[in-house]
Amino acid sequence: MTEGESASAARRGDGEPLWEFARSRGIDRRQFLRLMLAGGATAVLAACVGMEPSSSRPQAAPTAPAGEAVADSPFFKDPAPFIVRDDKGLESRLESMQGLITPNSHFFVRNNAPASLDLDASDWRLVVEGGAVSLPIKLTYEEVRTLPSHSLISYLECAGNHRAMFGILNGQQSSGTQWMTGAVGNGEWVGARLSDVLTLAGIRDDAVSVMLVGLDTEAPEWGFRFVLPVEKAMDPDTLLAYSLNGETLPRDHGFPVRALVPGWVGSANIKWLGRIVVSSEQLWTRNNTTSYTLIGDAYPPVGESEGRPVTEQVIKSALALPWPAELAAGRRRIHGYAHSPAGRIARVEWSDDGGETWSEAEVSATQPDYSWARFEFEWDAEAGERTIMTRASDIAGNAQPDSVPFNEKGYLFNQPLPHPIRVR
Repeated sequence: MTEGESASAARRGDGEPLWEFARSRGIDRRQFLRLMLAGGATAVLAACVGMEPSSSRPQAAPTAPAGEAVADSPFFKDPAPFIVRDDKGLESRLESMQGLITPNSHFFVRNNAPASLDLDASDWRLVVEGGAVSLPIKLTYEEVRTLPSHSLISYLECAGNHRAMFGILNGQQSSGTQWMTGAVGNGEWVGARLSDVLTLAGIRDDAVSVMLVGLDTEAPEWGFRFVLPVEKAMDPDTLLAYSLNGETLPRDHGFPVRALVPGWVGSANIKWLGRIVVSSEQLWTRNNTTSYTLIGDAYPPVGESEGRPVTEQVIKSALALPWPAELAAGRRRIHGYAHSPAGRIARVEWSDDGGETWSEAEVSATQPDYSWARFEFEWDAEAGERTIMTRASDIAGNAQPDSVPFNEKGYLFNQPLPHPIRVR
């Protein structure tokens, strides 16, 4: 390769021509990606020096998750185990969960278009572009899977989980799907690091915003989108996930690839990811100006937003019981789940006298990565109408507050819940 060819290839603003050039010199895709991660376009071009054109090798066909859409349902999974909220939401029943990991069959669903997408992985592409990358690229499903994989256990929760409690407990009805306590799940995710993909695209030092865009075209603004600050996008635990609980990512959960942003609200974890836009300026969209924004007297507007954009989750706890619950009198062992974006749950307390006195629950020592914690306690259930409240605190010193200022969309409600129980 001459110096002129090198300069011409280096000036190309598109990763595909560079890949085609490297492939014509006998470099396979895995080697290309490794070179890009190690030294960018310069490393690729250096490896091409002196190499003659050669034929390319075909890629293996990707596999898709099994299953067809359930008849008369906008979802692929069976909605029977869930509380069906609307054509976009399946709420999990915490009482059906026993262990740390939420089975895929019981993992809640929240879509922003009225149906899960049925995409073909062989046709799917991930475009990375924008003014703050020096080498825009387009990756296939197999190319994303070729990148070094990373696995972690993390809970995923809708920003509106517990939303109904603004009305039930505080008498202030908010807009949006009236989730109770089940718009949350805990899973083991596998994927490529978003930082590796951004490195491949030559992310620049002046990058500020990374906007993730889904392929759910029926959502407003063509594709549901969420803007991450570059620091969160480059966090080594922010993933482009293609597996959940040892299985190919289910279609209801974003197959072929979704974002997994641990500790952040569900809307940041874009499903059916198709495009990433990197900008040297703060980006504003519907989902950080009028939606997924805390709007209310307690939340002064930020930037172009009507309030304070929702980003990180808040500490919460909930009992794994129906709402309301019905139990036979006698000694009962009750369990539930607690989670925090700031780290491990250090303590969960419970009260059956309206918060006058509190007892400590047993908290599972198993809390890997960003997992929620399972807690349990013994309760002497006496006949009548009862309530049990729980409150959690984490290792960083965060605790559930006694009250939460109202916001119009009903996000991030996390005050202790007085769970009604009829004991017979």
